[in-house]
Amino acid sequence: MARSDKVTAVAELASKFSSSAGVVLTEYRGLSVKALRELRRSLGEDASYSVSKNTLTTIAAREAGVDGIEEHLVGPTAIAFIDGDPVVVAKGLRDFARTNPQLVIKGGVLDGKFMTSDEVRRLADLESRDVLLAKVAGALQGVLQQAISLVSAPLSEAARLFAALEKAATENPTLLAGATATSQEEPTNSGPAAETTHEPTNEELAAETTREPTNEELAANAAASAASAAPEAGSAPATAPLAAPAAEDN
Repeated sequence: MARSDKVTAVAELASKFSSSAGVVLTEYRGLSVKALRELRRSLGEDASYSVSKNTLTTIAAREAGVDGIEEHLVGPTAIAFIDGDPVVVAKGLRDFARTNPQLVIKGGVLDGKFMTSDEVRRLADLESRDVLLAKVAGALQGVLQQAISLVSAPLSEAARLFAALEKAATENPTLLAGATATSQEEPTNSGPAAETTHEPTNEELAAETTREPTNEELAANAAASAASAAPEAGSAPATAPLAAPAAEDN
């Protein structure tokens, strides 16, 4: 490979390392071209599967800042660059390796952290993003349906109660007449009872205690006092008159 071709290949690999959500390293020794084509087709749009030289891959990983994969770049290496759901890619590689034992999963990198081959397989055992979203949507729909049922249940019971009351009133109109008469006979708080319970306010009490008597009221009070002190007509005087002095002898 010419030097310019190597530079181009390294640049392409470094770009894939930088733009991908993760990578999975595999060894494809013994796989036919037809098998590799089937593997690429099975991964679909979630990953691109590329065969590259280990030296070029090492340089490209360094330029992209991906660490921890150099020691696994041994033997024929093909890389799955993850563009979609990592779980779907891990499942595709695992399932393909079950029917094609020549494919060996070496490890990978996800979110900047290196994964061993066992960790990649455990990733494949997880549920995909679409499945998890479907379960969450189903759970939310169930909660929403339950909430609607709780809200609509009292309304339906009230509707049945009103229908029963309407039917009973239709069959026996006196029910409504009796209820109306009872409501009209209830006593109110207005009338004489309300007047008897009136209490003077603080302002009224203060006005009565601080009011000064008029001149007419003072004269009337003085006359009343004099009349009560005067003796009644025809009554004997309170004290007997003094006796006249005796005549002196000549």
